[in-house]
Amino acid sequence: MSEEEIRFLPYEEALQIVAAIQEEEDIERPDHRILTVYNKDDREICWFDFEEVLSEVGPVDKSEEKDVVSDYILHHIPDWALEI
Repeated sequence: MSEEEIRFLPYEEALQIVAAIQEEEDIERPDHRILTVYNKDDREICWFDFEEVLSEVGPVDKSEEKDVVSDYILHHIPDWALEI
């Protein structure tokens, strides 16, 4: 059995459906943070591991961190998010 390749929405399309990216506590793992993505109907679309995203974006100035993380996430919204 092979895993399906994840396809991402174009950035502009992601901008149209994403209403918020919220940093939250992972209820299954204490002291672990996740970034939950919500659509304009306030429904959860997907989530990202906070530490993994920071690792992917690399070192950034703390004042730019929120914008850089948001930009990374908006480029990585799976195409199945349109079905939610």
